[in-house]
Amino acid sequence: MMRRTFALLTALVGVFWSVAPGPALAGCPEILGFLNGKVVDVVCFESPDLTTTHVMAAPLGPTTPPDNSLAGLPLFAFTPQTDRGVISPNPPDRTPILKPVPGVQVQGRLVDDSTGEARVLLRLPREWNGRLVVAGASGTRSEFNGDFAWSDYVLQKGYAYASQNKRVLNFRLSSSSDPLGCRLNPLSTIFVHFFVNDPVKSFTEWTDAIIDTARLARDALKVQYGKRPARTYAVGTSNGGYQVRRAIEEAPNLFDGGIDWEGTFVDPQGPNILIDLPPALKNFSAYVASGFDPASAAAKAIRAAGYPPDIVSGGSSLWLSYWIAFWEVTACQWQKKLDPTFETYGAGLENYDYAARVAVSDVAAAVAAFATTGKIKKPLVTIAGTMDALLPIERHARAYQAKVAASRKGNTEQREAQYRLYEIQNGNHVDNLKSSFPQLEYLEPHAQRAFDFLVDHVENRAALPPDQCVPRQGVIAPTPAQPGHCASLLVP
Repeated sequence: MMRRTFALLTALVGVFWSVAPGPALAGCPEILGFLNGKVVDVVCFESPDLTTTHVMAAPLGPTTPPDNSLAGLPLFAFTPQTDRGVISPNPPDRTPILKPVPGVQVQGRLVDDSTGEARVLLRLPREWNGRLVVAGASGTRSEFNGDFAWSDYVLQKGYAYASQNKRVLNFRLSSSSDPLGCRLNPLSTIFVHFFVNDPVKSFTEWTDAIIDTARLARDALKVQYGKRPARTYAVGTSNGGYQVRRAIEEAPNLFDGGIDWEGTFVDPQGPNILIDLPPALKNFSAYVASGFDPASAAAKAIRAAGYPPDIVSGGSSLWLSYWIAFWEVTACQWQKKLDPTFETYGAGLENYDYAARVAVSDVAAAVAAFATTGKIKKPLVTIAGTMDALLPIERHARAYQAKVAASRKGNTEQREAQYRLYEIQNGNHVDNLKSSFPQLEYLEPHAQRAFDFLVDHVENRAALPPDQCVPRQGVIAPTPAQPGHCASLLVP
């Protein structure tokens, strides 16, 4: 009798909790009141779906606003819909949307940035799991950069989501007469001016941007839900991965762990972008002239600089794709900011000699000001593709792994903060290139799986899978077949 009564009471309690209403949520009026004096030009709306499948017009969306939709800005300064597709695979291979996620979306401009460029984004689901994800942004992309890769994934799991734009807008069209102008590639007549290269902006702001956004978001969650998040995680790709590393290095009181996807390694002694990109630029034309011959002196020089082998398909190649889209314009952006007295197109970026410039400029100090230290104080996972031809794995992911290992000598706190490097066989910097080169592998699903492993480790003390090489069409495994580094950067 007592057993039956206990069972009945248990069932009744379960029914009560299943139908009892949760705590009342705040909404845009309360959130706007909290943001007053902190964020201006605020757009706040209740949305029936915070995932990117929602495309209704304002005031109910869309979740990702159109490119060039902020009044008063030049073309290409604000490109959210372009930005969300930069790192994530094309449909239908990107994150599946299995359900709508109703909630509140907030976006606006931080008042403490005198340039008016610092922007933030908050997505607060109605059904919240008590946790927060804060995203970095790749390149000079907007706060909507992670919409496909991260926002859609974590929102469906109940996380609140926050993002930022590293306190800088993207770029505007310019000309060859602009001292800060960068051409898109060596054959282009189009020049662009990156806002980050303006004297009032600094790469050192990137760390502040993700940390300050985490603080703002945690307080906004207190307004919306009546409490701050129990856990806060950082995620990001490329320069956004750099932001994640710096967040875990500098703000262990805010972040419980991070996923760094192809993060940028920064060290005044090297490796760094200003050391690595000039050899690729210097030898690429001769490589093309050789008929894309992998045995040519030019190809060997590019490989010797740390780059993965090329993939040639007809008259095109993987290296050619990077030469057109990334190599020179990235080198220009960094050189204009960190070593502005160098004659970019007079002396030629292909002839940039970092070691020689250290002796005659302040470039080493400029790089040191925002260097990655490896001194992590909370769990951090790096996801990197072996075929990344912008941030080669040996020069960035493996270099950061070595930095973490070196920093731990004699430091108990850092030794206890778990670090993992998961190398994705044939993965590259841009998932979308797989459509042109089928030999490549997507990184996005591995980054998302690593996120779930990280959360389980932080919240349930589950062991993180060891460092490993994830084989083609494989998954991160608790007992990997290939522990450690991948033996080859490219496999069939």
